[in-house]
Amino acid sequence: MSSLREPGLYWTVTTQGRVRRSEPARVPANGVELCVQTFGEAADPAILLVAGAASSMDWWEDELCARLAFGSRFVIRYDLRDTGQSVSYEPGAPKYDGQDLVTDAVGILDVLRVSRAHVVGISMGGGIALHLALDHADRVASLTLISTSPGGSGLPPMSDGLRARFAQPSAEPDWSDRQAVVDYIIEDLHGYAGSVTFNEAEMRALAGRIVDRTANIESAMTNHSIIEGGEPLRHRLSELTTPTLVLHGTEDPLFPYGHAEALAAEIPGAKLVPLEGVGHEMPPRPVWDQVVAAILDHTA
Repeated sequence: MSSLREPGLYWTVTTQGRVRRSEPARVPANGVELCVQTFGEAADPAILLVAGAASSMDWWEDELCARLAFGSRFVIRYDLRDTGQSVSYEPGAPKYDGQDLVTDAVGILDVLRVSRAHVVGISMGGGIALHLALDHADRVASLTLISTSPGGSGLPPMSDGLRARFAQPSAEPDWSDRQAVVDYIIEDLHGYAGSVTFNEAEMRALAGRIVDRTANIESAMTNHSIIEGGEPLRHRLSELTTPTLVLHGTEDPLFPYGHAEALAAEIPGAKLVPLEGVGHEMPPRPVWDQVVAAILDHTA
């Protein structure tokens, strides 16, 4: 993949062809500044990508976004609060809650003048996407939920290995030491990965780029885990009328596959697609063909 600069724009080149993308820009949304970037043509149907906890927009990799945009979609990714170049707060003192993250997403659509978007969320981002579809249904054309749990009782527990990691977590790194932080991120990724090939060199390069462009990496890695969430949603899943696609790794150690089965069973008309060998992680490159095809079909 390569890119060619133009004034205020790039051209991203994939195996499919060239896709226009904007430069990342901080925009006013919901009373704060959030960093946003788009791929494709604004006249095409919009896809809003919502990342998981502690994740900047970089985790939606450039080529994955470009491949979606090449399918005639206007792809929007953004940094959640405390990640990337969006508004940042002191470590341990986030001045927002889960509902603010939902309203932030609406604010992103407003500033881009997008009346309705296909919303794709992963993990915590899936929870944000569900809140959007339930409380701002007029803004959501469809839902795609990746590695998302409905919450509540009767679901399979996390894996024994992940439970042991939570019981004895790794010591936090020196947040001023770039290499130590990258090592810390990679160790964490290993704990959530499935058996699909984990390309450590690519992930280390990505983690390094994320550390380099994050305003406060300590805040990014800690604050989302201590914010107050929104109301429980499971009892409201039957209210959803938004077309819903559930993509879920068959080896997810945090939300085992039974979470996806429950989610799909309780959302009327939802379609469940297993990602074989994938853990609780951004869809790795080996399953991009499957993921891109499924999302483009769902958002057609």
